[in-house]
Amino acid sequence: MKMTEPNPFPTFPTTLGALACAAALLSGFAAAPTAHAADWPAYRGPNHDGSTAEKIALKWPATGPAVVWKTPTSDGFSSFAIAGGKAYTIVSRKLDNTPTEVCLALEASTGKEAWAAPLSFTKYDGGGASGAKGNDGGDGPRSTPTADGDHVYVLSSALQLFCFEAKSGKPVWKKDLLAEHHGKNIRWQNAASPVIDGDLVFVGGGGPGESLLAFNKADGKLAWKSQTETITHSTPVVATIHEVRQVIFFTQSGLVSLATKDGALLWKQPFRFNVSTAISPVVGGDIVYCAAGYDVGAAACRITKTGAAFKATELWRSTGNKPVANHWSTPVYKAGHLYGMFQFKEYGTGPLKCVELATGKVTWEKPGFGPGNVILVDGNLLALADNGELVAVEATPAAYTETARAKILTGKCWSTPVVSNGRVYARSTKEAVCVDVSLKTAGQ
Repeated sequence: MKMTEPNPFPTFPTTLGALACAAALLSGFAAAPTAHAADWPAYRGPNHDGSTAEKIALKWPATGPAVVWKTPTSDGFSSFAIAGGKAYTIVSRKLDNTPTEVCLALEASTGKEAWAAPLSFTKYDGGGASGAKGNDGGDGPRSTPTADGDHVYVLSSALQLFCFEAKSGKPVWKKDLLAEHHGKNIRWQNAASPVIDGDLVFVGGGGPGESLLAFNKADGKLAWKSQTETITHSTPVVATIHEVRQVIFFTQSGLVSLATKDGALLWKQPFRFNVSTAISPVVGGDIVYCAAGYDVGAAACRITKTGAAFKATELWRSTGNKPVANHWSTPVYKAGHLYGMFQFKEYGTGPLKCVELATGKVTWEKPGFGPGNVILVDGNLLALADNGELVAVEATPAAYTETARAKILTGKCWSTPVVSNGRVYARSTKEAVCVDVSLKTAGQ
């Protein structure tokens, strides 16, 4: 397959010592995972919702789970996508003394670098340099690659969408949303990741009438364009609600749901703000949740359908950074409740909370996590605190019940941990790690 336009940079070999770090929904009634059950192929996992059915050990030795490999990295908040024996992420490296974002492929079993493909020159404005005292700095790439079949898709900080061969890193096609679709980047640059469902890749970043876009994943041809919106740093989510497949974007006007097949508007729910947010919409049945920091707050709406017409009705709305708000830490959903880091700039101290989705009521909270991230693994919580502690917690509204805790990383962790084949892959602004949490290793 040939590129529709040449990549301005060649693919090049690199070494583990040159690694640099990076980074930084839910499906509704039904998800349509296409990946192998053990893969975590995208930012929010195989089901677009931060969850996996894979079983892991939830109790670890006092010394923590065994480290399979660890390698130095620096800067950024990109998470891992795991597929086909590779671990994909985005780092920043200097090419000709110019900082350049790079899509990096590591061997998932060893951490050895397989290939690296440059994306675009970039310069960060310091928006990601904050943090707890002694654990700050490290600004860098925010987006996470998406692996699908024989290809890997990346949306750079400069809103350039790339497709690479998964095995080699050879470029297949590229789309520049600013130049080709009259787009405009946002403050702190793009942090959203590409989302794939069926044959289409969904991204935001175009101009008037084409702010929300879908491309054919095989050749990069435009499938549809829709709406005039101001994008945020939020990654869209694909879900099936009332038997209709839809992609939900979180823009500065609020939630915007489009039919995946043609981009037709299904419903909107106002949630206006003019600041940054990077959480994905969270879908629990027919309820959709969204939130932002900077005293904006959070809200949930119920989606109904009469005939072919959809309607969104607000269930509740809170303002301010407490009790319920998220900045970039997207919660996960289980059985009527949200679990996640609900806080704003509470570096090193912010709590993990359980929140009733239909009411916004906090049922419990546990401080000390900061703006890290949480995933749902076989119905249990796996949380990565911003200080590099990995914590296993029961996902129940009854009480906070911790089953294991281990320090697995140094540096600042604003990215999301992922699970694949009995292993946890995670990154900080200083290093990347793979630890063994398989049931076989734990003797369970």
